[in-house]
Amino acid sequence: MQIYLVGGAVRDRLLGCPIGDRDWVVVGATPQDMAERGFRPVGKDFPVFLHPDTGEEYALARTERKQGRGYKGFVVQASPEVSLEDDLLRRDLTINAMAETPDGTVIDPFNGQADLRARVLRHVSPAFAEDPVRILRLARFAARFPDFQVADDTLALMRAMVDDGEVDHLVAERVWQELARGLMAERPSRMFEVLRSCGALARLLPELDALWGVPQRPEYHPEVDTGVHVMMVIDMSAQLGAALPVRYACLGHDLGKGTTPADVLPRHLGHEGRSVKLLQRIGERLRVPTECRELAEVVAREHGHVHASAGLSAAATLRLLERCDAIRKPARFEQVLQACECDARGRLGLQAQPYPQAERLRQALAAALAVDTARVSAEALAQGLQGPRIGERIHQARVAALTVALAAAQPALREDA
Repeated sequence: MQIYLVGGAVRDRLLGCPIGDRDWVVVGATPQDMAERGFRPVGKDFPVFLHPDTGEEYALARTERKQGRGYKGFVVQASPEVSLEDDLLRRDLTINAMAETPDGTVIDPFNGQADLRARVLRHVSPAFAEDPVRILRLARFAARFPDFQVADDTLALMRAMVDDGEVDHLVAERVWQELARGLMAERPSRMFEVLRSCGALARLLPELDALWGVPQRPEYHPEVDTGVHVMMVIDMSAQLGAALPVRYACLGHDLGKGTTPADVLPRHLGHEGRSVKLLQRIGERLRVPTECRELAEVVAREHGHVHASAGLSAAATLRLLERCDAIRKPARFEQVLQACECDARGRLGLQAQPYPQAERLRQALAAALAVDTARVSAEALAQGLQGPRIGERIHQARVAALTVALAAAQPALREDA
């Protein structure tokens, strides 16, 4: 029995990156051998075991043979006769197809180290084409390692996979899983650029793919192209260290601009409502988590009003807070503000601009939350008011509080759509 460290841990050590999970391959063993050493079986599709002390995953060396469409259409063979090189051959990229012996010797049969030095993402073998998830994984690696380029022959292979319909057989949960991981990478835009370059974006997210080539008003968007703008916005969300719901909201905030009639461009009246409908369609199709879906819909609907909030009266500001459900969900409203800041700063030449709208609305929300609604309700009841009229009194008290708070803070804010 020989045991090797494999995959991402080897790659990241060679890159000088922090090592997360460690995966191991066992050559020359059977499931019985593993059980006798105290390993606990957990794999459903192929033999994977948890180490009795560390809990790390140890997989028996295996090969795969394509049988059917999609990423589940494989027959797996794991036996003591499968060599380490056989196992590494089935992996996706050369930089992930390296192993390390217990003494630190790197085993690199497919020149992964050379591709690390050259900053190239390259497939190991033609078997790459058998699993459409590998397109998503490669795109995700491009977002994690933005200085790496996709090898020409690998990109050609990915295009052939898309043309052959392999991408159409991906299941929703796996698509969302990879998209979410790509959104949380260092430069999320790279994932979507790679998917677009091979044609996969048009199949997986046609609503997003439709944004490239759609012009916007240059006085608000010096970058003009809507697709370029959205990529700048999601990269800004990464720069600000935003959580996944915020990054997803940034991705979807302008989807409606892809359906603006050509005869009214570059204006995009009503794109907010169209964006919400498209986000609902994507959410259902990809089974996007509720937290991401709800935040994205609020941002899509209200980001223009948030940008223009400097010109709103206290009453109008309160209505904006209420539409965003900010009083009930102040933490989520903070995420709305962060997504809107990313939108404002995700524009050519404006990446360093301040976003005082956010602080003004934070102060407004703090004033609204500070209103003693129990006291206001008690006073209204003492005056014989009931039901909706008590709600009106609370609303009036909040407007009064916002009037005072906003008068004390009058930043010069730039309005834009």
